[in-house]
This record gives sequence, C-alpha cells and structure tokens, in this order.
Amino acid sequence: MKYDVEAMRKQFPAMERKINGYPAAYLDGPGGTQVPQRVIDKVVDYLTWHNCNIHGAFATSIETDDMLMETRKAFADFFGCSWEEVSFGANSTTINFNLSSAIARDLKPGDEVIITDIDHECNRGPWEMLEERGIIIHNVKVDLEKCIIDMEDFKSKLNDKTKVAAFNYASNGVGTVSDVKAMVAMAHEAGVLTIVDAVHYALHGPIDVKDLDTDFLFCSAYKFFGPHIGVLYSKKEKLEGLRTIKVKEQDDFAPYKFETGTLNHEGIAGAAEAIEFIASIGETYGSEFEKELKGFSGRRRNVVAGMLALEAYEQPITAHFIDELERIPGVRVYGPPKGYPRTSTVSFTMKNKSPREVAEYLADRGIFVWDGDFYASKLVRVLGLRESGGLVRVGLAPYNTMEEIDRTLKAIRELAEK
Repeated sequence: MKYDVEAMRKQFPAMERKINGYPAAYLDGPGGTQVPQRVIDKVVDYLTWHNCNIHGAFATSIETDDMLMETRKAFADFFGCSWEEVSFGANSTTINFNLSSAIARDLKPGDEVIITDIDHECNRGPWEMLEERGIIIHNVKVDLEKCIIDMEDFKSKLNDKTKVAAFNYASNGVGTVSDVKAMVAMAHEAGVLTIVDAVHYALHGPIDVKDLDTDFLFCSAYKFFGPHIGVLYSKKEKLEGLRTIKVKEQDDFAPYKFETGTLNHEGIAGAAEAIEFIASIGETYGSEFEKELKGFSGRRRNVVAGMLALEAYEQPITAHFIDELERIPGVRVYGPPKGYPRTSTVSFTMKNKSPREVAEYLADRGIFVWDGDFYASKLVRVLGLRESGGLVRVGLAPYNTMEEIDRTLKAIRELAEK
C-alpha cells in the first residue's frame, strides 16, 4: 500500500509544533492521539451555531437532537451495530463504573467476577470495588515472558458462580491483542455476561461487535482523533434488562437509559467527525482491501477500510522499531512474541536508566513518549517493574513517520552509551 503520510500530517495542526528547535514527534498516541483540523472545526461549529440542550421546539435544540442521532449512527457503523445500541458517557472509566454499578444491583454476595492481570485500571477498579459487597473477584494470570493472557487460567476460573467476565481487547501497557472472540465464547458457554474494554484497541483495527458477540464494549473517542468522550456498545436486550443508575424521570429504554444528565454535545459532535475522518481514509485506500471488505457497504465499509489502512502503514514501522530496539545494549522490550497479534505500541526498559530518565531525555529532543504504568498497574506490578518506575511506552499513530522512529532510535542509542 502506498500510504501518503505527508498528506495525513497536513491534516493535523499539531504537526507544526517545535520543541527546542526539534519538530515535535508525537509518539504518545496510546494516551490520546492528536486531532485533525476537521474535528476541531466541527467542535467550534457546534459551539458557535448549534449549542443547546435537547428536546426543545426551536432550531438549535432540534439541531442538537439531530446531531446526537447522527453520531449514534456513525458509531453504529464504527462498531457494526444498530444506533439503538450506542450510548455516550464522560469517558470509559466512568462508563464502566456506571455499568458495573448497574450490574451489581442484581448480584449477591458470593457471586464471582473475572478480570485479568493485563487489564487497565479502567476495567479492574470498577469490579474490584464490588468486593465490599461480598462479590468475589478473580484475576486471570498473564504469561510474563510473552505478555499474553493465560487462556487455560481464564477457562479454569469460569464456573456456575461466575456472573461477569471483563477483559481488554488489547493491552495499553504492552500492545498485546487478545483473542477476545474466543474469551467471549467461553464465557457465554458458561452463561457469563461479557464486557470488553476496547479503549486501546479502537485505534488499531476494525471492531465488529456482532462477530465478537460480546454483551458490552466500550471505548473513548480521544484515542482515535476525537474529543474526550466515552462510548458504550450494549446488546439492546442486555441494556433493556439492566437496572441502570439514573434519575427516576429519565427514559428507561435503550440507548438513553444509560446516559445521565446533559451530555458533552460539542465532544459528541467532534467524535462523529472523527469517525468521518477514519471513513475518509477508507475511501482513499479501500481498493487495497477488496477481499477484507467483502460484504461491507456505505460508511461501515469505509470505516473498516480506514482502520485496515492505518494498521497496514503502522505495523511495518513497528516491526522495524522493535527489531532495532532489541539490538541496543541494555534495552529489554516487553510484549507478545513475534507473529502474535499486537498493536503499534511498544514498551521497554533500559539498564541503569529509569523510564522517567529515558522519557525526559527524549522529551528534550522533541520526542514525546510515556513512562510509568499508564494505569496498566497490575501488569507492571506482576512484571516486577513497579518499584523501578515501570516502562517506557512508544505508540505509533498514522501521522508518525519512519524518520521519527529513526530519530527516537538514535536518541536511545546515544542515551545507552552515557
């Protein structure tokens, strides 16, 4: 695929920034991507011309109602579902707290919930809080050499007391993409409700909730070019049967029964435009994926094509980065083995250098990377890295270039020699 990264970069105003004379290299995407101009414009347009609350008889209110409906339809194409299965929230952590609290209303002491050691705290914390109600929380182990979920351990923890299995699609800590379809199938065979945290995965591949067959899935738009809002997919019948946390007079049917108070309308308008941005990438490169796109049509086809195109660009650069990192003395890369599904997120440590030292050294040279545990706290703890400062995390987005990766490698080599 002949990918035009310069044309992509021109759509992001942030690419013009310089740090200490260096062009800024935004390798911090796993914490939130930069935003294209069209998304910024959509937020400004909403606040300028359409800003209002819902269900009024006048123009701006009607326009807001229409915008919310159109955004639900856009995310339906993103997830591969019906608009009635799309709900909005403040962010994924808040969504999961509200979801777990609603589910917990029908749980009793002794009931069990499964989470995993590779999960973000967004997916762990809300379930762990239920221990105070007598709910038993089981943690699925991770193969520490391969940084992948121990599927036998997952299967062994499913029993007739298990009510919920919650796990991530991909690890924001080390990039591992898990076999969530198999995990959902195992859980459903045991009669267990499934929740998938797709926050990290959502930038790195198409999502098909019907193929996964999960009951719930959530993500955050700021991870894929949008503003800071969270989005929830729910099987309609599962949400209809849920006693959600809401005010008495709120609509008690899907998708509205999950939403509380006035939503972030400008953020939702921008999130819809982020979907359109991904679809525009698919329009440009869709002809490269005719086989994969068989059976898809309209905006859903373009969204899937867009996600496939982004990964087709990022994965070879990621492989190059890992190969070169592993050649640097004192560097250890953490993540799944070669050939195992992964995102374009790479985490590592350096001998005799803390992750913060590495991040600061790179930051001085205009290279933005994360250090610490990124709220993948349990994973970093079981890897034995918590006390030494965690990991250095580099994440690619479609505006990153091979030149930026080579700049980063050069700086890491220089630091390794100090």
